[in-house]
Amino acid sequence: MTQPAFPAVNDFRRVWGASALSMVAFRMLGVIYPLLALGVTGSPAVAGWVGFAWTVPGVVLYIPAGVLVDRWTPRAIMLCSETVRAVTAATLCVLLATGSVPLWLIGLAALIEGTSWVFHATAETALVPSLVDRSQLNGAYARTETSAHLAVVVGRSLAGVLLAIGHAWPLGVNAVLFVLSLGMLRRVDGGTRRRAERVSFVAEMVSGVRELTDHPFLRDAMVMTMITNLVVNTLIMVYLTGSAGSPLQVGLVVAAGGVGGAVGSSLTIRYAHDAITLFRQMWVLVLAILVALLGHPTFFALATFMIGYVGALSNIAVRTFEASHIAPGNLAKVAGVSRFAARCAVCAAGPIGGALVAVAGFAGAVRLLAGVVVGIAVVAAFTPWGKRLKTTLSERAPGRQAVIRPTG
Repeated sequence: MTQPAFPAVNDFRRVWGASALSMVAFRMLGVIYPLLALGVTGSPAVAGWVGFAWTVPGVVLYIPAGVLVDRWTPRAIMLCSETVRAVTAATLCVLLATGSVPLWLIGLAALIEGTSWVFHATAETALVPSLVDRSQLNGAYARTETSAHLAVVVGRSLAGVLLAIGHAWPLGVNAVLFVLSLGMLRRVDGGTRRRAERVSFVAEMVSGVRELTDHPFLRDAMVMTMITNLVVNTLIMVYLTGSAGSPLQVGLVVAAGGVGGAVGSSLTIRYAHDAITLFRQMWVLVLAILVALLGHPTFFALATFMIGYVGALSNIAVRTFEASHIAPGNLAKVAGVSRFAARCAVCAAGPIGGALVAVAGFAGAVRLLAGVVVGIAVVAAFTPWGKRLKTTLSERAPGRQAVIRPTG
């Protein structure tokens, strides 16, 4: 179904542009900080711990960040996050250009970056619905989803190119990206404070969990997202650790997922997709795993492209539903709960994928993963839970009339 033309909303375009720049920088720094640590120590283990510092805030902070965003102004939180990130990147750039940087400072910078991104992303989720008409939420989130997938491809590639020139260069470029993002956000209407009342912080976190679980669609969508994220990222880790391909080959295979996501989300700007995409995603995942079983890197790239394509559609469906059915004063903390669940699945995929390769080898790990995915799909299709899941997802399409609960 063709959607109406997207409205010319300047504030949304500024937020979209600022977030696109910010996402490119985030993906660049996810490569830069571990490689800087590797250059200082020569230890892959230490580089891994720096990478962990970059990712762990996504597990620890999404739910508290959601509560804070609902209490404060999302734009103010985004401005604060970008300022902290710009100062951090600029400081490291100067230190790298004038001398060496201690390892602890690199690790601290990675932790600051991961923390700032959690607050930025959560605040953006709460801010976007206030900038566009409700009928255009699907198109708005499709645009931000497209930027997110393109940022994966552009950010990681650009990080490698700039590091080859010199260690200070990528930090300097990131500082510029954050300053440009700040400039765009400063031109966005500041809005009003989200909440006047003050209740227990823990009680608000609990209420976010309860709010999400009270919505059958959001509850079942969270379960589906956790399953697919765990399987997809485990498959990627299996390929990274067991394929024995060249760095260029591995990079192209992994990047195919970002390309697929960009294609899927860009098509959604013009053509709406209903929430049943979440259920179909399981079967696309089965097909992708079976394609990956063929073993050749080309088939792995095709599998990651397929997964990225349908994953983008599912992300847009969930975000559109959240924005349409959750009161503005509660949106950030509900979104924080769902992002926390998804991030936990991503973090668990690394050790699971490595363990599978260690136990069964590369081909055996892919076969084991394929068996698990087929089993999950069968359960989702033929058990009472699966039938209820399909009914819930098909009856809760994001394009339907929103039912928004009052704040508090």
